Amino acid sequence: MEQPIYTEEQVRAMQNVDIRTVDPAGLRDIRDVKVNTDLPKRERILDFIRQIGNPYCYRHGKYVVKVSFTDTDVTLEDRMLSYIRSKC
Repeated sequence: MEQPIYTEEQVRAMQNVDIRTVDPAGLRDIRDVKVNTDLPKRERILDFIRQIGNPYCYRHGKYVVKVSFTDTDVTLEDRMLSYIRSKC
């Protein structure tokens, strides 16, 4: 069995990063990530993670981005449609 890149504790720590206190200089800029699309899916994912460091918290230019997921059946598309409808 292949060893994971990060331990469970490391993943939890990455998920729990507080964007109000994180040092942006310590985060990688997603615009610098170049994933080889010729790789198989699993290898592309691993390549992305190796390059970005923390896939839950990174920079896009001067902005800090934090990604989180909720255990729900509602899709991103459903959420976007609901948001758009609420603004119309």
